[in-house]
Amino acid sequence: MRAMKELIIGGARSGKSQLAERHAQESGRPVIYLATAQALDGEMRRRVEHHRARRPASWACIETQLHLAARLREIATPETCILVDCLTLWLSNLLFAGRAAAQAEAGEALDCPLFRDEVDALLTALPTLPGRIILVSNEVGWGIVPMHPVSRLFADEQGRLNQRVAAVCDEVTLVAAGLPLKLKG
Repeated sequence: MRAMKELIIGGARSGKSQLAERHAQESGRPVIYLATAQALDGEMRRRVEHHRARRPASWACIETQLHLAARLREIATPETCILVDCLTLWLSNLLFAGRAAAQAEAGEALDCPLFRDEVDALLTALPTLPGRIILVSNEVGWGIVPMHPVSRLFADEQGRLNQRVAAVCDEVTLVAAGLPLKLKG
């Protein structure tokens, strides 16, 4: 089975996760769902439960909030399909776990080794991983420039991350209103 990397991007409630789940199901491989969300409040717990209820019981689920590349290297095999849902929450986790958000709030230049190192590690690992990897991410760059410095930092870094991940993926699909538009591959 050939290795393949796919990025599926779209706005909130665009249908990107459902498309990713369908592609994983259709891969014919055992699926590992790599969840990056942290259910820190009731609303996020409901979102996590909604995603959990949609997934087949046969899929393994592993949670990882920060060290995504390391986890992918641990579990990727030629026979598996790994669905990462989602890069947006992972990026948010990195920004707040390190000093990036605090630096943006203080008007300082971004100098956060955790953030930089983890993003670089993902981009280095992706092309080398065996099996099928499907990554889900939000497209957040179509709105207005946010007023708050942390929100601006997040939007900027999410756009940069999407571009860099798209560059190393074999396929990239944009989802809007539940409809996929193939951008690459």
